[in-house]
Amino acid sequence: MNDHAKLNLFSFAGKMKILHMSWIAFFITFFVWFNHAPMLGAIAESLSLSKEQVKTLLILNVALTIPARILIGMLTDKFGPRLVYAVLLFVSSIPCFMFALSTDFAQAAISRFLLGFIGAGFVIGIRMVSEWFPAHQLGTAEGIYGGWGNFGSAGAAMVLPTLALLLGGPDGWRYAIAITGVICLLFSFVWYFNVSDTPKGSTYFKPKKSGGMEVTSVSDFYFMLLMKLPMYAALALLTWKLSPEGVSMLSSAAANTIYGVLLLILVYDCYGAYKVNSDIFKTPVPELHRYKFKQVAVLNVLYFATFGSELAVVSMLPLFYSETFSLSPVYAGLVASMYAFMNLMSRPGGGWISDKFGRKRTLLILTAGLAVGYALMGLTNSSWPLWLAVITTMACSFFVQAGEGAVFAAVPLIKRRLTGQIAGMTGAYGNVGAVVYLTVLSFVSYQAFFFVIALTAVVGFITLLFMEEPQGHMAEVKEDGTVELIRVG
Repeated sequence: MNDHAKLNLFSFAGKMKILHMSWIAFFITFFVWFNHAPMLGAIAESLSLSKEQVKTLLILNVALTIPARILIGMLTDKFGPRLVYAVLLFVSSIPCFMFALSTDFAQAAISRFLLGFIGAGFVIGIRMVSEWFPAHQLGTAEGIYGGWGNFGSAGAAMVLPTLALLLGGPDGWRYAIAITGVICLLFSFVWYFNVSDTPKGSTYFKPKKSGGMEVTSVSDFYFMLLMKLPMYAALALLTWKLSPEGVSMLSSAAANTIYGVLLLILVYDCYGAYKVNSDIFKTPVPELHRYKFKQVAVLNVLYFATFGSELAVVSMLPLFYSETFSLSPVYAGLVASMYAFMNLMSRPGGGWISDKFGRKRTLLILTAGLAVGYALMGLTNSSWPLWLAVITTMACSFFVQAGEGAVFAAVPLIKRRLTGQIAGMTGAYGNVGAVVYLTVLSFVSYQAFFFVIALTAVVGFITLLFMEEPQGHMAEVKEDGTVELIRVG
């Protein structure tokens, strides 16, 4: 296998087979995860949902993915992506069928909340691809995986409204969503029987301890605990949104119980992190085996702004176009799909640029473009010609998705055996961003919503100034005790 050769996208052998299988699995997770977005009008009419309940469904859809990505990242590092992706796809088909059979808001809300678990599939493929591709191709390969997989939301917007009309009129959405569940179920078997965790003869590095992310200094331990707080805060924000102060889906007693449970889980999570890292309080980690947690923290913040905004915008964009430009649901879905359509080129492009010109420089440029793009979307209104609004949306989405590609070009270069967990935490921050942005959307206009995202992108740009360019090699200990150096720059 010639690692210095260019990627042959038309090959379906060796590492290219793994790449294609991985992005297809990821595509299906997004196809299922956002199968409701382009049909929200029909779903709302069928289930007699208010506008507030529709917006609540959007928030619920991305909430469970926050803890799910952390959990799935740990399971992937421990058990390998082959098994974990297969189980995730199989299990996630169940709430998909539940949503298709929903008859009221409560049933739809519960199944939509559970479907958020499928959004964790992304982190599995990040680890899988990092096992098969060398550092100088990793940004491009991860970009293809992420970009072509993310296109699943555009695929849903382009296909499902028409499929629903063909299958059953007003209730056709049920059949369309059920079909996505069948695809998810079947591919779980296809995946399991056609991939392996590593190339033949390679070592699959696992964390030394399970139950939490390893860090390599005492200061990084406290930094990691600090970075856990926004994830729990986002879940508390969601609970507040569902309480009597919000849409009254939960009683005050139930909301207070959830707050208490979240606090207990946070304490337990911190204790688990201490158990995993207790040795660093006694014996310093040798310099060769250290990594800087600030690298993870910076990527977390950037993914909050990039993927967090994409999740939020993909969820609301069909409604935005429908209401702003008085478009039919099918036409609005097709127009809105242009945002996610850009994933095919922009996310791989971000990874490729990052491979060629450096991780930090690429992210600085793309984050600046993201801020400008959302500021322009905030100026979009009904007085604009539709074609100009679409071009503005596509230009903005290029910077958003290329930024995502550049973030995950850096993630696998921090610490190989922790790639699943780092990807899980970074990915979870994307969902934290989505919950925050969608909650903001429930209180403000579409235009103000876009301006808020632009402002957070500026914060991301400032944070990025503290990132260090990955260079040299990372050291990993093999099972026989020998040290393997893996090139990262």
